[in-house]
Amino acid sequence: MEKTWAISGVDLHLDLPRAGAGAGTGTGADTGAAAVGAGERGVRAALTDALREAVRSGRLAPGTRLPSSRTLAADLGLARNTVAEAYGELVAEGWLTARQGSGTRVASRTAPPRPAPAHRRATPPRTPPPPVHDLRCGPCDVSSFPRAAWLSAARRAITAVPHEAFGYGDGRGRPELREALAGYLARARGVRTTPERVVLCAGFSQGLALLGRVLRQRGVKTMGVESYGLWVHRGIAERAGLRTDPLTVDGHGARVAELDDEARRNVRSVLLTPAHQFPTGVPLHPDRRAAVADWAARTGGLIVEDDYDGEFRYDRQPVGALQGLAPEHVVYCGTASKSLAPGLRLAWLVLPEHLVADVLDLRRSGEWGMGVLDQLTLAEFINSGGYDRHVRAMRLHYRRRRDELVSALARHAPHIRVTGIAAGLHAVLELPPGTEQATIQAAAWRGLAIEGLSRFRHDAAGPSVPSPVPDGRDGLLVAYGTPAKHAFAGALETLIDVLPSAPALASAP
Repeated sequence: MEKTWAISGVDLHLDLPRAGAGAGTGTGADTGAAAVGAGERGVRAALTDALREAVRSGRLAPGTRLPSSRTLAADLGLARNTVAEAYGELVAEGWLTARQGSGTRVASRTAPPRPAPAHRRATPPRTPPPPVHDLRCGPCDVSSFPRAAWLSAARRAITAVPHEAFGYGDGRGRPELREALAGYLARARGVRTTPERVVLCAGFSQGLALLGRVLRQRGVKTMGVESYGLWVHRGIAERAGLRTDPLTVDGHGARVAELDDEARRNVRSVLLTPAHQFPTGVPLHPDRRAAVADWAARTGGLIVEDDYDGEFRYDRQPVGALQGLAPEHVVYCGTASKSLAPGLRLAWLVLPEHLVADVLDLRRSGEWGMGVLDQLTLAEFINSGGYDRHVRAMRLHYRRRRDELVSALARHAPHIRVTGIAAGLHAVLELPPGTEQATIQAAAWRGLAIEGLSRFRHDAAGPSVPSPVPDGRDGLLVAYGTPAKHAFAGALETLIDVLPSAPALASAP
């Protein structure tokens, strides 16, 4: 007898014997009564075993309230006493608890610790403790997500949207958001586009994967990348079938003149972070912006512009999008991951006209879809001015965080040079040669998670062109936007404690 009943809104499946099973085969009134009694005992045992196994396996979590014996008996078609006796037995064994006014619940149980293997008991492994503070690059301050404003925008958007919006729709994404983005990007980032050339994606990674596949289909084999960058993006390009070729990064950004080297004559695409190079934090020099746009026009090449934190500029005029210089040779890639939250999985590609059809053909394969509700909400959020208000508030918030970091270093570690602080959500702390890994390990033992520059260096980076800033320089990336407000001071204190001292800096070669 298979039964399912609802416990606090959760369905639970039980396998119980069919009625009469195990009741015996005797005849006569006495034999029949004995058979019924034996059958009831068998069903009670089966019910007890099924409940015990549901608790043991975790299907019934600690604290779950069970139905009353009367309700469960009615659901299962059993006598009430049968259920009550099963409950009583499990209470006695410690699987359940029964209290007046609280009903019958699953008891809280603590699993006994597993004994360590004999060969490990004498010498426990030496590993750093779990991090207490996290200054690694990644998400923005997700605790500042504008929940109330977002919810209001969602309500307005869902109320006004036509029914057809909940169908499959246009492969480029909802027209409401594409139109809103075209206006916003033109106004705030200097992007030249129309809504028809905007394609929405489930995050920048999906957009880059789409572009990589399209480029490979067009015969492109190599993508130029910056010698410092996010390894995840290089991996996406490589999985799409593209080889990545690093361009040296110095104090003026990527050395785009290297694209004209004879060894790179087959490079016809390049991935850049021109407004705020990741991770070094420098903008691409104006001369180099013009040079790479000229390279693309001369060679028919394609520039993929990752504008990952374009809204956050503090001590200088905003650097407009490179796309504005060459709209037919640049794919502008933007995202809500830093301005709102990465969990939204909202990003956009502004495509040259000649790429739109190929990207849409690939989207129609069905593996690149995304939901419409957040698209509609973001469109309303932008059109109502909520997005601008949120960005301005977060720009002030992050600037204060950055100033707090810079002030703490100036007071307690003035020998450490801080760079890349005019924009973005992280700073670079320059370290004496050879001290990066030791500093990271010392931080880990103090409960601070932090990353070094070497983690972002391209494995194949080489001195094709001598650089005044060596590729092997040591440094730390400090993401000041991520920690919660109450934890930031403690994270800074720990950071300062593990930095190399001034004498070490002075004695470095």
